[in-house]
Amino acid sequence: MSSHSRDIQRLAEEFESCRKILLAFGDENRQHLILEMMQMGKCGGTRVGEITAKTHLSRPAVSHHIRILKEAGLVKLRREGTKNYYYFDPDMEAVNRLIQMLTHAKELMERLPDHRVQKQDCE
Repeated sequence: MSSHSRDIQRLAEEFESCRKILLAFGDENRQHLILEMMQMGKCGGTRVGEITAKTHLSRPAVSHHIRILKEAGLVKLRREGTKNYYYFDPDMEAVNRLIQMLTHAKELMERLPDHRVQKQDCE
């Protein structure tokens, strides 16, 4: 297997490992929810009811989106008795994995031939 083929295979594996975070970031409602949580800036985390009050989403919809963000590794959960507090992962593991994948994809794309030129110029 050539070095280029190994790089493509590695990128495919990185795509797979980033699928949930790409899905999480790809939804407009989750983007809005992320921005609202960032604006709240609560150091102890925020509750679903607080997020619901700041968005146009219903409580079940917020819970659904939070679950997807949690599964993607963007949001963590802290429990205090019967109360759940959600906060962004301070280690940023999922985001760092996404950045690594995007950087790798960019590096591979930069090594591809420039297709703006005519075919005979590439031979």
